[in-house]
Amino acid sequence: MKKIHYILFGSLLAFTVSANQAHAEWPEKSIEFVIPFGAGGGADIEGRLIAKAMSKELGKPVVPINKPGGGGAITYTYVKNSKPDGYTIAWNSTSILTTTNIGNVPFDYTAMDHIGQVAQQPVPFVVSKNARWNTLKEFMDECKAKPNTLKIAFAGFGSATHLAGVAMSQMNGCKPIMLPVKAPDRRKMILSGETDAAVDIFFVPLKLVKAGKMKMLALSSGVRNAAASTVPTARELGMDMDFDLFRGLSVAKGTPKAIKDKLETAMINAANSKAFSSRMKKLKLTLAPMGQKEFGAKLQKANANIVSIMKMAGLYQVKAKK
Repeated sequence: MKKIHYILFGSLLAFTVSANQAHAEWPEKSIEFVIPFGAGGGADIEGRLIAKAMSKELGKPVVPINKPGGGGAITYTYVKNSKPDGYTIAWNSTSILTTTNIGNVPFDYTAMDHIGQVAQQPVPFVVSKNARWNTLKEFMDECKAKPNTLKIAFAGFGSATHLAGVAMSQMNGCKPIMLPVKAPDRRKMILSGETDAAVDIFFVPLKLVKAGKMKMLALSSGVRNAAASTVPTARELGMDMDFDLFRGLSVAKGTPKAIKDKLETAMINAANSKAFSSRMKKLKLTLAPMGQKEFGAKLQKANANIVSIMKMAGLYQVKAKK
């Protein structure tokens, strides 16, 4: 009986050593880096930069591909259903919380494993420089007085800009016409007067603000941004909301810890690389790398906040989780 026990123990030990060696050798081939949004936008450009930097860290190509649609639903479903071997990575964003809670997919953010965060930015509420509103209160007061009249453009249903726009409107008793449009169109529509306002990613309207073409009335984050230090936060304006647009990495549930640890190290080193950190500085975005544990705590807190906002706005959808 002892002999059989030793044989079984020896076999188990050999299997464990073999498995650890396999993980130690990872990666042995190229890695698919899936971007939830279309080519040419901020998420795409930054994703390709971090992928390039991670290729150097891992010694194998990290290949960006775009799978836009459904506010991130297509990418997250694809990665969730992929083999848990670390060769398929999602370039996540706050959409991993908004698209799951708005009902675009039948699962929540815990259906995947999350490697960490790379950077974050606030979501600004912007209008034309020549607009008659100089504060968010002025805009919202007119919106309350004239329901279904003022227009607010956003990126798409289930996106962070969608949630920010609806939340700010709901919390101020405003009933606007919400316009889902592509990112470049939002800016054109503000400048042409086709929309009265927009909720947008931070760095593009920031350029237009500095060029004297737009003005920011509020930011979604809990703290002011140094690049727009005079713009108040939603919380300062009496709104119980605090969230930012983050970007990071996610993989299929059950990916081995050794592989996730390697990805975490490569991601953080890539985020701190000269090329990527210079890009963040130029865009006035906050470079804020964090690993699995810290990011997991952030996701839990941010998800609770987003669910609360969505419930208040009537957007939260409960679906069977898979």
